[in-house]
Amino acid sequence: MAKPIPRIGSLRNGRIGSRKSARRIPKGVIHVQASSNNTIVTITDVRGWVVSWSSAGTCGFRGTRRGTPFVAQTAAGNAIRTVVDQSMQRAEVMIKGSGLGRDATLRAIRRSGILLSFVRDVTPMPHNGCRPLKKRRV
Repeated sequence: MAKPIPRIGSLRNGRIGSRKSARRIPKGVIHVQASSNNTIVTITDVRGWVVSWSSAGTCGFRGTRRGTPFVAQTAAGNAIRTVVDQSMQRAEVMIKGSGLGRDATLRAIRRSGILLSFVRDVTPMPHNGCRPLKKRRV
């Protein structure tokens, strides 16, 4: 049987959930995953806890438009807006993938006013990984 989730506060004083806006995050890590179909921006604190995230799909775009640079810029702006309110000043950027949203996302991050310590490309590269399929005979 699962344990019950303890409530913070009571129903009378109106405080049930955790207070997310009360946390101050001076430094964080911005993870950008840019695929050919979508761009996902996740912002974590230094310990790795997710503070904010956004993607092209959550911004209201559907279909082939989700892979465009403009939508990646919009997704990055949405994710960064919440952490700027929590007083984030410095960030590290980890970019993964080869989609069209890579450069546009980085441009939006620079425009937001957050100081970047470094930008690192963490795209997974195989060291001659899986064996390719056999040659197709027609």
